[in-house]
Amino acid sequence: MVVWNRINTVLLDMDGTLLDLHFDNHFWHEHVPQRYAQKHGLALDAAKTEVGARYRRVRGTLDWYCVDYWTRELELDIRALKEETAHLIAIRPHVLDFLAAVRRGGKRLVLVTNAHGKALAIKLRCTQIGPHFDDIVCAHDLGLPKEDVNFWDQLQRVQPFAKNASILIDDNLDVLRSARTYGIEQLLAVKQPDSKRGDKDVAEFNAVGSFRDIMPT
Repeated sequence: MVVWNRINTVLLDMDGTLLDLHFDNHFWHEHVPQRYAQKHGLALDAAKTEVGARYRRVRGTLDWYCVDYWTRELELDIRALKEETAHLIAIRPHVLDFLAAVRRGGKRLVLVTNAHGKALAIKLRCTQIGPHFDDIVCAHDLGLPKEDVNFWDQLQRVQPFAKNASILIDDNLDVLRSARTYGIEQLLAVKQPDSKRGDKDVAEFNAVGSFRDIMPT
């Protein structure tokens, strides 16, 4: 699946790729609606319906990923709520071995995430994965989500990479589609971003089930 001798730069997503998406799914679909129901005096099902509708209106935009936006929108301290559930943040199996092997192979490692800076800081603190990377790029700092094909031009300005000598691994199919349109040559989806849910339908892309399967030698 990966032609390592043609790769100089490895672009890696965080949530659902390096980290188990169970944390985010539980947080946004269970914990936030529960706290929203408590704050606004709603039944939990009604809160899930209302919050879910708000999610759908901004999905795929920077606001969808923005801690500050949801703090204002829901009148909840989203950063504090993330701290309440931070014990669920977990690195996917074999990720650390994979990162170490990529570094030994002399590849440039860049974490490229849509996560808001406040959420990113919590996850980097809890997982200590930050030192494995040559750099970390947050989409909020570039003003565009990875789903926007123009994001990759912005990324080029801060982290130059050759399209034909790079790989992007991401669990978000819309992100992979935008990267494909931009011309990144090697793309990998993630079969099971959330360890508590089944495999995704990723038929249009090659997909990795375990980082052990694509370990560079």
